[in-house]
Amino acid sequence: MNDMNHIFRHFFSICIAGAASVVLLDGCKHASQTPMMPQAVPVSVVAIQPQSAIYYQFYPGTIRALNVVQLRGDVSGYITGIFFKDGQYVEKGQKLYEIDRQQYEAAYQQAVANLQAAEANLERARQDAQRYQELSQKNAIARQTLDHALSDLRSAEAQVAAAKANVSQVETNLRYSRIVAPFSGIIGISQVKLGALVTPGQTLLNTISSYDPMAVDFQVDEKEIPEFTDMLAHAAQHHADSTFMIQLPGGNLYPYPATISVIDRAVDPQTGTITIRLLIPNQKNLLRDGMSCNVRVAHHLPSSTLLVPQVAVTEQLGEHFVYVVQGDSVVQRKVNIGYPVGNQYVVQAGLQEGEQVVTQGIQKLHQGSHVIVSGQASSAH
Repeated sequence: MNDMNHIFRHFFSICIAGAASVVLLDGCKHASQTPMMPQAVPVSVVAIQPQSAIYYQFYPGTIRALNVVQLRGDVSGYITGIFFKDGQYVEKGQKLYEIDRQQYEAAYQQAVANLQAAEANLERARQDAQRYQELSQKNAIARQTLDHALSDLRSAEAQVAAAKANVSQVETNLRYSRIVAPFSGIIGISQVKLGALVTPGQTLLNTISSYDPMAVDFQVDEKEIPEFTDMLAHAAQHHADSTFMIQLPGGNLYPYPATISVIDRAVDPQTGTITIRLLIPNQKNLLRDGMSCNVRVAHHLPSSTLLVPQVAVTEQLGEHFVYVVQGDSVVQRKVNIGYPVGNQYVVQAGLQEGEQVVTQGIQKLHQGSHVIVSGQASSAH
């Protein structure tokens, strides 16, 4: 009997445990069927508003002197005088070098003396010819005598012409023995010393270049030609402003603005670029021929331009996206962005005026995420 009671109690315990398990499983089933509400993500937003702006493009450039001349000797001889200091400013016509002038002065004096002798012979031949013509008219001399006199006159005239040409030649050589500055500018380091032998047309003496104003050459893509052509057309109507500024090799901006001067005649077919030349003042001689620089070009955008903060933009596989708030959720929107303006991008397509884009909390968002905006939306600046 006791055994039967023990079996009954054991069976009853199993039934109660089974019933409890069924109730627990049923409860779990109902719990899993109840949807969980997603938690709203706190975000900060900015309202997209139209505004004017300026963005900058930088182009590598080279500073050039407008005039550069290499000084070479045109006559042979030894350097007998150097009349400047290396690197100094020289005036147009200032004497710079002198090549041994003794031989050229002697040749000039000899040529002048020969000319004077030829002119004296010409005068005598002219008088003889005139006298013989008078006698010939009176039949007082033979015709042959007059012919000889006229021939001597023509020969004397030719000798005078040759003597004048020789004087001009030796005078030119004498003038070339003294080398002067062809224009005002900065002269470089002399390539010859006193006593050096000069070979005509070969020996480089020095280089002189103008320094104020200087030119700045840089290349732009052929697609940008219309824009720079418009700048050139308006350059004559406006004073120099900050549209074109020069960034020096150390990274500092040169304090004076440049003005656009000329657009080259043709596009380089290999690079698809064209050269733009600027003019820039250089009164303090801080800019040197051949110096590298960066040209900063300012582009003024109209007041209808839309800008989006850079922190609001994400990149995926080369495309750009922002999260736009719609109601209490966000949608991911593809945008086309242009040049950076400070800490913002120019919006070329994808956003409309007044739309709110997320600037903080982006890393927690995905398409359709519920959001709660913390604070008031402000316009992008």
